[in-house]
Amino acid sequence: MSHMKLFGSKRSGSRLAKNRQKIQAAGGAAPQQSRAVAVREAPKKKRRNPLKAVAIVLGCLLVIEILYFTAIFSNNAFISKWRTIYIETAMDTLSHKWLATAIIPDDIIQEVLAQRRTALEKQIGQASTWTKEPEPEEPEQDDGPVQIDADVTVVPVETEEDRIAQAREAFFELFYEVDEASLDAYVNAHPEVLDNGWDNLYINEAGLDDDGTDIETIYGEQILAIDAANQILLVRVEGSGYIGVLAVAKDPARLTVQVSSRLGVTGETAGVIADAHNGVLSMTGSGFIDPDGNGNGGILAGYAMCDGTAYGTAHMGWGYKRLELHEDNLMYIKDASDPVGEGTTDAVEFQPALIIDGTIVVDSNCGWTGIQPRACIGQSDKYEILMLVIEGRMPWRSNGTHVIECAEILKRHGCMQAMNLDGGTSAIMWYDGEYVTKCSNQSLPEGRPLPTAFVYGRSE
Repeated sequence: MSHMKLFGSKRSGSRLAKNRQKIQAAGGAAPQQSRAVAVREAPKKKRRNPLKAVAIVLGCLLVIEILYFTAIFSNNAFISKWRTIYIETAMDTLSHKWLATAIIPDDIIQEVLAQRRTALEKQIGQASTWTKEPEPEEPEQDDGPVQIDADVTVVPVETEEDRIAQAREAFFELFYEVDEASLDAYVNAHPEVLDNGWDNLYINEAGLDDDGTDIETIYGEQILAIDAANQILLVRVEGSGYIGVLAVAKDPARLTVQVSSRLGVTGETAGVIADAHNGVLSMTGSGFIDPDGNGNGGILAGYAMCDGTAYGTAHMGWGYKRLELHEDNLMYIKDASDPVGEGTTDAVEFQPALIIDGTIVVDSNCGWTGIQPRACIGQSDKYEILMLVIEGRMPWRSNGTHVIECAEILKRHGCMQAMNLDGGTSAIMWYDGEYVTKCSNQSLPEGRPLPTAFVYGRSE
């Protein structure tokens, strides 16, 4: 009986040995050897080099330092422009001045502020001199019978189509800036807006939750609201980094400055002041004393006049201007230190003037290039009231803009006189029961309490 081998025959063992030799000759290894090699050749953990980490940190700090000194001290025109805008933006905000003072040397800040003082000095003595042009005489119209000959008399008959056509013509004469084709398309889609005729056409998609209409102005602006009875047009204005609303109110006789009923104690919001005085449209009026940004609008800054009654203990100081509404329904701008003009019915004081007698009086060196929420008011060459509010300090919606941009928006609408008002968190506009611009402080959906507001009255 032959002996059996547990692990195979000698021949099989010989074959295994030969196979192992072949694998090794080809650069391989037997299974046991492969595991051993794998263990021996496992990568070792590299020791961290602390000097390299320090070098990276120092390199980053060096880059930051180079960027800082370039931004702060460079005379490059582009860098200088945006440095100035940054400083003015920070220094115009009571609670954010530290953003400039903490990182920028005081002498550079003072240099920027000196530019503003120089610009304001140039405005001293500049005042409105315009007068109202006499209205052209309308030719007499005789709608009586027309005698053709001795035996034939023709009596003109006005049809309903004639009356509608005349009303439409009168509408577009008043709202000349409305693009006819886009309004006609809107009316075709929404015929109910003419249920009460062209004289009472009412479209309002100006609310904060509304998207506005598809109607445009002849300047390419989106129209938010048309109120024919009250002679009001609201349009969206927007540009690089900002949005806002421009209200065009056609009847200057309806504009007044109205005061908070609790002046001396606290201010009131623009909507509350408007409601108390039968207003349909209102916006920011006078500035107020605002210690550490905690003022409640109760203490008027400077002087104001509301419906012939004067308020305030003293006029605002050097460099400030006063906007006056006179009995002739014109706006006049003058130095706040000048005597109040004869025939003044309403007035507020602030700075700077934007447009005087049709000329823009601010430029890139005006010292007011900070990006902020803005409130401005003016009057066009057709004597319309122009109310402008630009939203700001909301990067997801609108950063704000500078006064030069505001002046150019107003000038596009034929503005002859305009002044910058108290902006920031005070900048807000209210129309027909709702706010149509956002306050920069989201916790104040109705804006800050104001000592006064510009109010445009409802039609009677």
